[in-house]
Formats: sequence, C-alpha cells, structure tokens
Amino acid sequence: MDFVLPIVLGFVLAAAGISLPGLLNITAAKISLNEGRQRAVIFALGATSIIFIQTYIAVSFAKFINSRPDIIYLLQEMGLGIFAVLTVYFLFIAKKPKPKTDGITADVRSKKSKFFLGVLLSALNFFPIPYYVFMSVTLSRNHYFFFTPLFIFLFVMGAVIGSFTIFYLYIISFKRFEHKATFFLKNINYFMGSITGIVALITLIRMMRS
Repeated sequence: MDFVLPIVLGFVLAAAGISLPGLLNITAAKISLNEGRQRAVIFALGATSIIFIQTYIAVSFAKFINSRPDIIYLLQEMGLGIFAVLTVYFLFIAKKPKPKTDGITADVRSKKSKFFLGVLLSALNFFPIPYYVFMSVTLSRNHYFFFTPLFIFLFVMGAVIGSFTIFYLYIISFKRFEHKATFFLKNINYFMGSITGIVALITLIRMMRS
C-alpha cells in the first residue's frame, strides 16, 4: 500500500478545511501577537489533539455508512435540506458580525493553560466530523480512500499535521494579512452562505444523477 497517499490526502483536506480565517486560527494568531509564539504553539497543540479525535471518529463513522447505500442517500437528503436552510440563513437572515478582538484577547489572557484553551475551542467546533465523513466517503467511491486500519491512521495523522501547519502559518504571519482577515470576518455570512449554497447545489446534482 502507498503510505504517502493517505498522509497527503489528510494534509490537503485539513489545510483546505481550516485555511480560511476562523475562531481557532485567529485565536492562535492573536495569542502569538500578544503573548508570544510559544504560547500560541501550545494552544495549537491543544486544538490539534481534539482534531485528531474528531477526524478518527468521522472516518470510523464513514467506514460504517460507506457499506450502506441507503444511509448515504438519506444523509444526502438531510444534508441538502440543512445546507439549503443554512444558505438562506447566512445570506438573508443572519446579522453582520462585528469583530471583537479585544474581547478575544482579554479572554485568552485570562486562561492559565493555552493547551486546554485550544482543547476547549476545538471541542466546540463540530465542523471536522461531517467534513471528513463526506470527504472520506466521496474519496472511497472514487478509489482514493481505503478503510483499512493503517490507511485510516495515516490519513488522520496527515490531517493533524495539516491542521497544525495552518495554525503555525497563522501564528508566524498573521500580522501581514490581519486587515484581510478582518475583512473576511466582517463578511463571513456571505462567504459561508456561498459555500453552503454551492455544496447544496452539488449535492442536488449528485442525487439527481444517482
């Protein structure tokens, strides 16, 4: 078996999933700016420890549903409905968020352990589980993903490495593009609405073809 493929897949999918400014990477960057890189790295380690668990759970669940076409179709129907509702919410209902960098900084400074802060914030983020379920099932159907213990372990490790790499890039270079991140956070509802709309459209097309 190719040992490189699962690591590369995990790395690329993780990097793509968290590369846009979000709570975890922005918090890591803020800790770096205000308290130093060492504490920011500790925070990132805490966050990636939870990502490891979430990814393992997601792929294990995907292994089960991959053998049940009826469950996959049901999940597609549920996903289509959820993404359609989210698209309407983000584009037409949700209020424009206001960056609260001072609040984040104050909260970060009040924590004694950056590692457990990373664990806490990462545990509150449930996005990795449905994300890796969907991607692993899709890749498996195209013969790029295999539900063997070693392949799963290497994939999860690739995801952990990819996640930590993105965190570290934010930590060392956030100052250069802080204004761009602020712009993204101000318009995050439109970005999220566009993403969920595209996913809903792709899901609908796949269901119509199946």
